[in-house]
Amino acid sequence: PGCTRRHTHPICSNMYMPRASCLALALTAASTPASAYALIAGQPRGERSRRGSAAMNLAIMMNGLPGAMGREIASAAIRREGVTLAPFALTGAGMGGEVEVDGVTVRLYEPSEKEECARLAKEAYPEAGSLVCIDFTHPTAVNGNAEWYGANRLPFVMGTTGGDRDALFGVTRESGTYAVIAPNMAKQIVALQAALEQMASDFGGSFEGYALSVVESHQSTKADTSGTAKAVSTSLAKLTNEPDFTADDYAQIQRVRDTDEQLAGGGSSHRGCSPVPEAFLGGHAFHTYALTSADGNVEFQFRHNVCGRSTYAEGSVDAAVFLAKRVGAAAEQRVYDMVDVLKMGGI
Repeated sequence: PGCTRRHTHPICSNMYMPRASCLALALTAASTPASAYALIAGQPRGERSRRGSAAMNLAIMMNGLPGAMGREIASAAIRREGVTLAPFALTGAGMGGEVEVDGVTVRLYEPSEKEECARLAKEAYPEAGSLVCIDFTHPTAVNGNAEWYGANRLPFVMGTTGGDRDALFGVTRESGTYAVIAPNMAKQIVALQAALEQMASDFGGSFEGYALSVVESHQSTKADTSGTAKAVSTSLAKLTNEPDFTADDYAQIQRVRDTDEQLAGGGSSHRGCSPVPEAFLGGHAFHTYALTSADGNVEFQFRHNVCGRSTYAEGSVDAAVFLAKRVGAAAEQRVYDMVDVLKMGGI
C-alpha cells in the first residue's frame, strides 16, 4: 500500500492480487505515502497436509451448514487425519434437510429440532472429547446456541461474531462447558492481535495525538462489523488514548459491503481497504488500521488481507482438536480463546 513498485513473491505476484487464502500484512511508517514496508505470508489451500494426533478420534458437528464457511470447515475436517464429520448439525429456520460435503451426507436440524439433534449427539458420541461443535451460524443465533451447548454439555468452538458477548462468556462459564470463543481463527492474525494487546499494555498512550481510523471489507452477506476489527481497534485505541473509539459498539469502524467500493479500494489516501480481487468478492476479509499524526505528516498502517476462507477453516479445526484434547484431559480451565490455543501449541 502506498508503494508504486510491483512485488515479486512466490505467493503473490502483486501485493494487490493475492492468490486464494493468501494472508497479506503491511505495516507502514512513513512521512509520505510512497514509503512502505510489507510482509506477505500465506498458505494456499492444499499446499500443506495437516496431521491430527495418531490417537485422535474426533467428530466435528458443523453448525452453520450449508453456508460457505460451514462447507469450508467441513471439508477441512474431512481432510484432517483422525477427524471426521458428524452426520448431523444445526442450521437455520427453513434450511433443514440434507447436505453433502465431499461425499459425506449431513442431516441438518432446524432450531425447532434442536433437542432431537442434542439427543443424537449424546447417543452417538458419549465419550468425553469425542465430539466438538463448531459454530459459524448467524449473530442472532450466538447466544441461543451457546445456551444450548451449555445445557447439553457439548464442547464448542464459537467462530460466529456478534450477539451479546458478555452473556456468551457468562453462560458458558456458568455451565462449565469447554469452549474456544474467538472472533478470528487465522493463527497469523491471532498472533498479530496478541502482539498489539501486549503493546497496548506496555506502551499505552504512546501514540497520543494520533488519530485512529479503521476500515474493514467483507463479503456482502456478512451481517455485522468484524469482531477482529473490534478486538484490534481496542488495542490501538489504547495506544492513541482514544477511549471513545469503542463507543456505540465501535460505530467509528467503517464497514465496506458494496462491491464497487471493494473493487476500487481505498483510493489515493491508501487509508481504505486494499482493492479486492473480483474472484473473492464473495469471500474475503480485508482490514486497514491507520494511525495518523495531528499534522498528517506521519502515518502508521496495519493491514491484514485474506482471500477465501481456508485459513479460517484450518484454524477452526485446529481449535476443535485442541479443545477435544482439553476435554479428554479434564483440564481445569474450560473457556479459551485463540491466543490460548496458540500459546499452548494447539496450532
